Amino acid sequence: MSDLKQQLLSIKDEFDAKVLNITNSQEADALRVAYLGKKGELTGVLRGMGSLSPEERPVIGQVANEVRAHMEEELTTKIAAIKEAEKQEKLKNEVIDVTLPSKIRRAGARHPMYQAINEICDIFLGLGYTIGEGPEVEYDEYNFEKLRLPKGHPARDTQDTFYISENILLRTQTSPMQIRIMENNKPPIKVVCPGKVYRQDTMDSTHSPIFHQIEGLVVDKGVTMGDLVGSLKLFAKKLFGEETEIRLRPHHFPFTEPSCEVDLTCWSCGGKGCRVCKGEGWIEVLGAGMVHPEVLENCGIDSEVYSGFAFGIGVERTAMGRFGIDDIRLLYENDVRFLKQFK
Repeated sequence: MSDLKQQLLSIKDEFDAKVLNITNSQEADALRVAYLGKKGELTGVLRGMGSLSPEERPVIGQVANEVRAHMEEELTTKIAAIKEAEKQEKLKNEVIDVTLPSKIRRAGARHPMYQAINEICDIFLGLGYTIGEGPEVEYDEYNFEKLRLPKGHPARDTQDTFYISENILLRTQTSPMQIRIMENNKPPIKVVCPGKVYRQDTMDSTHSPIFHQIEGLVVDKGVTMGDLVGSLKLFAKKLFGEETEIRLRPHHFPFTEPSCEVDLTCWSCGGKGCRVCKGEGWIEVLGAGMVHPEVLENCGIDSEVYSGFAFGIGVERTAMGRFGIDDIRLLYENDVRFLKQFK
């Protein structure tokens, strides 16, 4: 018994000497494993207790528990001291100068073009329209053929676009979404379809090969050209002010009959004539007309019972008028000095 007790006391003294030299948490953990682990020094000595008599075991057991408790306490104290020292060292090396100015968190804002999209959609939502969306990569059938623009039709030349394959292309208008809606819904229909469209066009102050449209469609019994004109007048005055006027010019679209181009009073000069409107006093913003009976029939709608009107609004030009922008290219240059004006 005396030999085991002496071994336990010797291990304790040896441990106390080593714990004083510990400098970091890794060394403390290694020392714990070396003395208190399953194969540690203390565990090895306790295996010899099997040779003791029943009277001797409680005495040695008490000494062993005292040694274990002492080691655990010393380790806990040492680890706490090490962590505190590490913390102080870290604070010393990572001093924060609270007198320095903080980083400025600049708040972003919605792009003026998308502000215009939201405002236009809100106007028509207030008139009972719903919002429709569709794919930008579209079938030729939906983009042209069901709109009375078969292959080889000369009107396709003005809507030259990017082709993925012979029958798949980047849409030139959001009209394909109107076709999809008419195919899958019965009248009455009142919907606006915002989205990005693509055409081969020369970039200048009012044109871009990639731009945005919002097309509207109404199909119901008894819809007339007067309903279209009234809706467009309301749209123009709601968006640009009560003094804004619209002008309808006869035009031809294969998918509407009759058709018209719709101009708004130039937002730059108020109708007097300037560089933006090329001296005319008006800016073309949208095309419109009564939905052609063949288009209705192509979508499974009886043209003898129902009629409708459609219109397509150029978002970029509308945004220019809404915010007084005189060059469409400013909307695509991502100049922060320009964009921050629309917060």
